[in-house]
Amino acid sequence: MSRKLRVGIIGRTGKGDYGHWLDSVWNQIPETEVVAIADEVEAGRAYVQKITGAATSYADYRTMLAKEKLDLVAVAPRWIDQHRDMMVAAAEHGCHVFADKPFCRTPAEADDIVRACEMRHLKLAIAFQTRYSPSLQVLKGLIQAGEIGDVLEVRGRGKEDHRGGGEDLWVLGSHVMDLMRVIAGDPVECYGAVYAKGQRVTKADVAEGNEGIGPLAGDHLQATYRFANGVTGFFASRRDQGIEPSRFGVQVFGSRGIADIEFGYPATCFLLRDPSWCPGRGQGTWLPVTSNGINEPETIERSGVEAGNVAIVNDLVQSIHEQRQPRSNMYDARWTVEMISAVFESHRLNRPVTFPLTQRENPLTLLTR
Repeated sequence: MSRKLRVGIIGRTGKGDYGHWLDSVWNQIPETEVVAIADEVEAGRAYVQKITGAATSYADYRTMLAKEKLDLVAVAPRWIDQHRDMMVAAAEHGCHVFADKPFCRTPAEADDIVRACEMRHLKLAIAFQTRYSPSLQVLKGLIQAGEIGDVLEVRGRGKEDHRGGGEDLWVLGSHVMDLMRVIAGDPVECYGAVYAKGQRVTKADVAEGNEGIGPLAGDHLQATYRFANGVTGFFASRRDQGIEPSRFGVQVFGSRGIADIEFGYPATCFLLRDPSWCPGRGQGTWLPVTSNGINEPETIERSGVEAGNVAIVNDLVQSIHEQRQPRSNMYDARWTVEMISAVFESHRLNRPVTFPLTQRENPLTLLTR
């Protein structure tokens, strides 16, 4: 395309704001031009209009979509209660989408978003910055080449701060679910259990979650996933058990060693060539993995969430030109929602559930006791 892509940004000051810098990233993308801002709070939209140079601002994103003839929309709020409506509306106006995570509240909402984009051949990228990290791609290649032997297990935990349990699964677990699929492919089954104060969650424990998540419960949960290739995945989170340095990340256990991935851009990765999985008892030591390989210095100059956003948006723009899916797309985003929902659905039924989930609504709304 010879002209710049016309970008509109949807924010919600005080209700997820502009997410993780989904407003400022466009200043670093020369193929785009921010032309409009939508935010129900005047002060918020005025500030973002100033930093982006947008010509126009609106109190209602629907008005912006109707008037501006946009090519691409950033659905920036971190809160997710309006994500489905915002993304579907953007798609109905022919706009590609860059969205903050989590994606949306239920598999049914994810289905609506995917359907709206598919009908119009639109692209959607989700803000999973770690997926775009060159060091992760190098580590994945090493795993595929057999550096840690046959992959047996993939383990992930959330941040386990005051959000530990159900909220942690939604907010940080979405990153974990995405990376599990990067390493192990698509899951076929999930078995999960959710607890509150040491007891299995019941209907009485369900309350409205923070950040527009919807019905939520649990200060401790654990889940096991079975992947099509025979790999087993584990996720767990317990409230107020977070430490520094954080356990938030993913570890890949193989027959001859471990790969460790800490979320970020570029991702901090390590490799342990030790079949005992125990440095000191076994024969290996932890080796850093960078974008240049094992034990090589990292030469990527820019780091952090904003640098990751630049990588995502550059790929999104290219995917529009090349008519392909972005590296982290709407199907990947829907998988994270489905894997999270499966934990609560398995808890509700007290048995493993298979993918795709038959029940597409929030399982906690269906608890009968």
